[in-house]
Amino acid sequence: MPTINFHDVTKDFAVKDGGFLALDHVGLDIEDGEFVTVVGPSGCGKSTLMNIAAGLLDATGGEVLVDGVPVSGPSPERGVIFQQYALFPWMTVAANVEYGLKVAGVKKEERRRRAREVIELVGLTDFADSLPKTLSGGMKQRCAIARAYAVDPKVLLMDEPFGALDSLTRVRMQESLLDTWGRDRRTVMFITHDVDEAVFLANRVVVMAARPGRIHTVIPVTLPYPRTEEMRLSPEFAALRAQVWHAVHHQPAPLEGIAS
Repeated sequence: MPTINFHDVTKDFAVKDGGFLALDHVGLDIEDGEFVTVVGPSGCGKSTLMNIAAGLLDATGGEVLVDGVPVSGPSPERGVIFQQYALFPWMTVAANVEYGLKVAGVKKEERRRRAREVIELVGLTDFADSLPKTLSGGMKQRCAIARAYAVDPKVLLMDEPFGALDSLTRVRMQESLLDTWGRDRRTVMFITHDVDEAVFLANRVVVMAARPGRIHTVIPVTLPYPRTEEMRLSPEFAALRAQVWHAVHHQPAPLEGIAS
C-alpha cells in the first residue's frame, strides 16, 4: 500500500459566475520513503493538492489516504512546510522547534532532547539560542524544517519552501534537505515551480496540467543518490531537465476551468 494515495481527487471553488474546477479527478500514489516533486504551469493546482493532503482543505470529490487512512484534517503525522517560515519571532530556535512537542504534551526533558537532535540534523546547533531575526533566510527555513521533523512525522509536505531564497542559498538548501532525507528516508511531497530543483531532488517528477488541474505525466529520475554538484552539470541531468521542461511548457491548450 502506498504511503500517500490520491484517489480520484476533485476540488471545486465557488466563484461569482459559478464554480472553478481546480482539480479534476487526480490520481497519484507516493510510495513509502519516496521523494516526489510536483511541477506545473501557474494555476495547475499544485498547492491545492498538497493542502488537501495536509488536511487544510477538503476535497470536493475523491479522497486522500495516508497509510490507508482517509485524511480528514491536519495531523502531526503530516509535517507541513511552506515558503513563509512562520517562526515565532520572540522564541529562540530551540523554543520554536520544541513548540509542537509542547503542544502535544511531551515532557520538558524529552522535548529538549528531541529538539537538540533535529537541530543538529539541520546544522543549527550553534544557533539554538538565537532569535529568528538574527538568522539568514536559509537558516530560518532549516529551523522550520527542524520544527516539522521534531514531531516525527511519517510524511513531509513541502510547498515551495525555497522559493524566496537567493539562488546560491537555494542550492545549498536542496543539498541539505537531501542529506537529511538520506538519513531517514521519510516520504516527501515537494511542490516547486523550478524544473532544475524538481529534477535534482526527486525519485519521480509529477508534471501537472492546468485548468483544470490534473496529472499530465510522471517522469522517473534515474540519477543515483547522493546528488552532487557535478551531477547538475551532467548530460544525464540535462536530458531529464529538458524532458521535464518540455512536459511543463509544451502542453496542449488548457481545458475549460469553469464548472456550473
